[in-house]
Amino acid sequence: MPNPLEIVANIDGGSRGNPGPAAYGVVIRTTQGKAVAEIAKFIGEATNNFAEYQGLLAVLEYALSHGYSRLRVQTDSELMAQQIAGHYKVRSLDLKPLHAHAQALIARLESFSIQHVYREKNREADRLVNQALDDQARGSASSPTSNVPSSKRISISATFRDGSLHPHTQLPLFESEEVDLEIRRKK
Repeated sequence: MPNPLEIVANIDGGSRGNPGPAAYGVVIRTTQGKAVAEIAKFIGEATNNFAEYQGLLAVLEYALSHGYSRLRVQTDSELMAQQIAGHYKVRSLDLKPLHAHAQALIARLESFSIQHVYREKNREADRLVNQALDDQARGSASSPTSNVPSSKRISISATFRDGSLHPHTQLPLFESEEVDLEIRRKK
């Protein structure tokens, strides 16, 4: 019997220039293959590997914020899959904090697996990456894309430090997007 708290995600990240303009794409489905969400985001100047990790973090945060306790990830990044599985060391100083953040989020899940798949099995996530990069290059207002409706209320916790709010999770917002903010102190 399928578990309603389990999702499968194909993730991809890409950079044109490596480093260069970069984006990630995430396709999320139920275990039966029913579409749940698509997320794509332009992230600015970055490497392919950095973009791959951003895609992983996006799906981990999506799963946790939407009540999914079991996550299966498929990626065409063998490096990231092996690093997350603990088979390869993370040597890049840029990737170490992303890896640590991913591991902390993974620890909050009941079940997690990551699998390297060939690019042919990751076409939809790759399509989202290229769409976000193309939209950004054209200056299209549709880039980046997100599955969060504009009227949806998002509740997060954050810490006020050094004159700024620091969210505890990645926000599903577009770069330069204006939002209304309501702040309540924790008791």
